[in-house]
This record gives sequence, C-alpha cells and structure tokens, in this order.
Amino acid sequence: MNVHPRPTKPPLKILLCSPRGFCAGVVRAIDAVERALAKFGPPVYVRHEIVHNRYVVESLKAKGAIFVEELDEIPNTNAPVIFSAHGVAKSVSAAAAGRGLLAIDATCPLVTKVHREAEIHRRRGRRVLLVGHSGHPEVVGTMGQLPEGAVVLVESVEDIDRLKLDDESNLAYVTQTTLSLDDSQEIVSALMRRFPLIIGPHKEDICYATTNRQAAVKEVAPHVAAVIVVGSPNSSNSQRLREVAERAGAPAQLVQGRGEIDWEIFGNISSLGITAGASAPEVLVEEIMDAFAERYDIVVETISSADENVSFPLPKELRAIA
Repeated sequence: MNVHPRPTKPPLKILLCSPRGFCAGVVRAIDAVERALAKFGPPVYVRHEIVHNRYVVESLKAKGAIFVEELDEIPNTNAPVIFSAHGVAKSVSAAAAGRGLLAIDATCPLVTKVHREAEIHRRRGRRVLLVGHSGHPEVVGTMGQLPEGAVVLVESVEDIDRLKLDDESNLAYVTQTTLSLDDSQEIVSALMRRFPLIIGPHKEDICYATTNRQAAVKEVAPHVAAVIVVGSPNSSNSQRLREVAERAGAPAQLVQGRGEIDWEIFGNISSLGITAGASAPEVLVEEIMDAFAERYDIVVETISSADENVSFPLPKELRAIA
C-alpha cells in the first residue's frame, strides 16, 4: 500500500501589528447604531457610512439600519437619524432640526475637538487653514463648521506655495484626524516656514489611534516581505497605513477581505505583516489569517507599539440604556 506523504506547506511568519483595527471613536459610532436599534427598533437611518467599512455597514443593514448619503433621502419619520463618526457640516444639523428629525450625533469626539478649534480660531479673528484631503467626509464636515469660504483647504506643500492670503499675520491651522503623520508633519513644517506666526493646535489633531497604528506598521514593515492592511479603499486611515508600510520598505496591499488577497504578490513569501485600519473589525483580520493558514504553515507573533485603553461615552440620547 503506497501512502503518499502529505505535501508540506511552506513556513510563513506573520507579524501582527498591535494596536490595529477598531478605535474608540469607531466602537462608539457602531454602538450608537446598535443601541438606537435596540431602543427605538428599526429602521434607524444613518447619514453616510457610519464608518468606512463594507462589512460593518452590511451587518448593520441586516439589523435594520438604512444608510443614506443626504437627509433628503429620508422620509418624514419619527425614526432616529444618526450622523457618522466623520462629522457633519452645521447645515446638516440645522436641516435635521428644521425637519424635526431625531438626530443623534455619533461624530468621533476627536473630530469634534477639531471642529471646536476651528470655531475658536474664527471667533478670535484668525483665518483657518485645514490640512486634509478634499472631499473626505471629515474634511467636508470640518469646513462646514464655518461660513462658506472661511476655511482654506491645504492638501500639499505645493498648495502652500500658491496661497494668497490678505493677512498673513493672523492665521491658524487644524488637520484632518486620519492623515499620515509624516505627510502632515511635512505640510505643517512648510506652513510654519511660510507663515512663522501661524497658530497650531494645543494638542496634535491627528488622533491617537492613527498615530499608534502607523507606529506599529513602521516597526513591522522593515522585518517582513510584504504587508496586508485590512480596510476599505475609502478609509483614509487605512490608505495611510498602506503608504506608511510601503515607505518603510514593504510592498503592501489594502484588502477588504480574503477574496481580495493578491496571491501573485504573496505567493512565495516567508514573512508577512498584517494590520487593520481603525474601521476594520477583527473578524476580517482572522479571516485573512485563516486564508494564509490554508496555504502556509503559519507562526504568528504580535508586535505591540502602544497600549490603548481609550473609550468614549455614547451620545447622550442613548446613554440611559447603556
């Protein structure tokens, strides 16, 4: 009787970045939708994806959440309307109030901090520059805290060279919370060179979770043949993680799930880094690791760059049942 030896799987060392995945603002936003569904029953309307992750959005849809891009897609209703973690312009809050909608604001408190800073600068007579990506919902929301034209968007160092401002002695800047630290530092340094009197935030606007996830990737990338970032293509912090990995020398792919893994890139590697953007659930990380375990004999080591123990209270309308 011939016993064919099982083909042995090639070895693969996986370095798992920590922290990764959900941040406190994302946990709070998802909890807000789930608590609203429990308290009010379906449907619960959500303006814009509550967080930028298809898996999260689909699972909330299955529980009775209805996602819309604009308020005018919502019928006249007593059902709650939740604003996403990215924040909204004041005009959106005003429109919801004007229609008598029960609006619940799940904006991340760290984004709200940037909104408040921008308003304070304006009250003190300063022109506000916002470092961020045009069209990102967080940027749209921050610019919408102040009257049209009051905030100047700066996307690159080249933008700074082109700026023509009436009073260069009375400026302040704020930043999108999910930028790459390296990119934003480069832009902020250029702002300060061009406008030495510009006033910045008391405390860095880029959030702790973005900072920690990028630091973990920087630590892991030089020691692996490639990096997988679990996250959605429209997630700013996930895209930045991919860029950080590539800058640190590891080819990186952003995937939403195991079906998107490019086995051409990952066919013959012996080491792999895995991380996840702040809106990607851990179940997707486990799914990706299972996909590699089917093809490789994997050994997993967690590389930790920070301990995270941040949490935010739910929006006040939902706290009674917490």
